[in-house]
Amino acid sequence: MSILEITRVVLLGFEIFFVMMAYNLQDSIDMDKNNPSKTHFGYQDVDWDQKQAKVNEVFHSVAHKYDLMNDLMSMGLHRYWKERALQKLLLRQGMAVLDLAGGTGDLTKRIAKKIGNTGKLVLADINESMLQEGLRRLDDAGLFQVECVTANAEVLPFPDGHFDAVIIGFGLRNVRDQNAALREIYRVLKKEGRALILEFSRPVGFLQKPYDWYSFKVLPRLGQLVAQDAESYRYLAESIRKHPEQEVLKDMMQEAGFADVSYENLTGGIVALHLGWKF
Repeated sequence: MSILEITRVVLLGFEIFFVMMAYNLQDSIDMDKNNPSKTHFGYQDVDWDQKQAKVNEVFHSVAHKYDLMNDLMSMGLHRYWKERALQKLLLRQGMAVLDLAGGTGDLTKRIAKKIGNTGKLVLADINESMLQEGLRRLDDAGLFQVECVTANAEVLPFPDGHFDAVIIGFGLRNVRDQNAALREIYRVLKKEGRALILEFSRPVGFLQKPYDWYSFKVLPRLGQLVAQDAESYRYLAESIRKHPEQEVLKDMMQEAGFADVSYENLTGGIVALHLGWKF
């Protein structure tokens, strides 16, 4: 990137900082009530069996710039969100942990420090490009003990009661059947295990219009400038709005079997942490 391009990125980053306080999240469900063969891909209605392929195309495209874009889009706040998520997960040395939809392994590396060499850590993602990027980064960090698995969150390739904890960070909104994924997460947890969902949600406050401007004006421009891909980042903005808001997701976790489900809003509700237990 040239000095001019870097300057433009920095200026866009400052724009993001001042508007990333809220957005208008539209309640949704995984399938269209009037047509159960349809689901959403951002704001588009697509056939149920087409969504996963379309989501895969997005993440094949953005994998090589994913972590850089996270830093730019959130002005580094995603690091705080992830650390707070791991605090709530109450990880200890020796635990078995699944980082689901873990992509480039940013959360995985943080988890590895908390569970130590005696722990068992699995990074799972359905997208091969993201998983390969994660594997490369884990190898660079010397974390050769992490198992990397290509896995669909709706049908996990793990036995019942296998993990002490499961975390899915910024991945649930991209899953085609979120209810099925929640049931699978519950199934693979041990008794007294816990699951944490770190995801964009509905902010509390009054900055809906500025965030709408950010989402559909700045974010695609940033994606085009840094990753040469405006459309993928337009989808990401739309997918946030189609994700269930805090209370709806809490109900979905309870329906999947989780007990003592609670959530914590971060940065005014831009992000929410949902925690549930298996007893």
